Amino acid sequence: MTLAEQMKQNTIMTKKKKKNTDVMISTGSTLLDLAISGTTIRGGGLSGGIFVEIFGPSGSGKTVLLSEIAGGVQRQGGRVMFHDPEARLDKTFASIFDVDFDKIHYTQPDTVTETFEEMRAWELEDTKVINGIFADSLAALSTNLEMDNAEGDKMGMRRAKEFSEQLRKTCRIIRQKNILFVASNQIRVNADAGFYAEKTTTPGGQAIPFYASVRLRARTPEKLKKRITVKGKEVERVIGIKTTIEVYKNSIDKPYRTAPIYIIFDYGIDDIRANLQFIKDFTKQTIYTVDDIKLDKSMEKSILMVEEQELEKQLQEQVIDLWEEIETKFESDSRSKKRR
Repeated sequence: MTLAEQMKQNTIMTKKKKKNTDVMISTGSTLLDLAISGTTIRGGGLSGGIFVEIFGPSGSGKTVLLSEIAGGVQRQGGRVMFHDPEARLDKTFASIFDVDFDKIHYTQPDTVTETFEEMRAWELEDTKVINGIFADSLAALSTNLEMDNAEGDKMGMRRAKEFSEQLRKTCRIIRQKNILFVASNQIRVNADAGFYAEKTTTPGGQAIPFYASVRLRARTPEKLKKRITVKGKEVERVIGIKTTIEVYKNSIDKPYRTAPIYIIFDYGIDDIRANLQFIKDFTKQTIYTVDDIKLDKSMEKSILMVEEQELEKQLQEQVIDLWEEIETKFESDSRSKKRR
């Protein structure tokens, strides 16, 4: 074996050691799980002890994604605290995502301080499992000054200051208690943006993006339509949306990976649909397939066949293998850097 081959093999072995068996919480999307941490743990996902911000335009699936993660925490045996200042969550909506509404600590806080004080006061018996705190959304939270003063916080500076103070007090506790803190946020037009600067910003000041370990940006969604024939007449309806999630900041793996997600009304994230399309796009097959199993040219029929034949896990493993193969192609062949 030449020196160059030996160096390459040592590099590959070093990278393989990065794989671990930590418990992770799924986002409900295989591709998004991989985009977040697929090169550090097989299958990817979200770990405990971090703050995740999901931000994007209205109607881009932020609440759905947040609720999918909350359901994942409960399925793993963790407890859930859900702050809902927008008053969107109810039993019917929560049940779509396997969230047991009767077993979560549900609140509708008014202010930033109230929200974070409840978080710090939350008593947890078992910190070995991942427990989850969710806020939907940060943009809806007021300040004591805004609630008590008729003129409110005209400049909006008080809220930014309170987020900075409260996050500074809370982030260490999140890590100590193994809490996965996930919050949605809106976007606003950045009126002060220069020619090359971002044209949008998130409310709440700079503390939120600073303290977030992972920031997920939802892009403007596309409508998913379905056409059927009833009594000889074609009828078309919007059945959901397709949006792209960008891992805008990532402290646990590589940033700037993207993942398409499909959200079907009254169903949630359609992982089978996204996985089938991912395989077809890269294999350039004329029909949808799972490994060597041929399905159909129709997406809807292929989804039904996957469900009927219980091929979900097999499809997921194929997607993970293909995604890892793609990522490997981008890895550097150079040996690990020698530091002085």
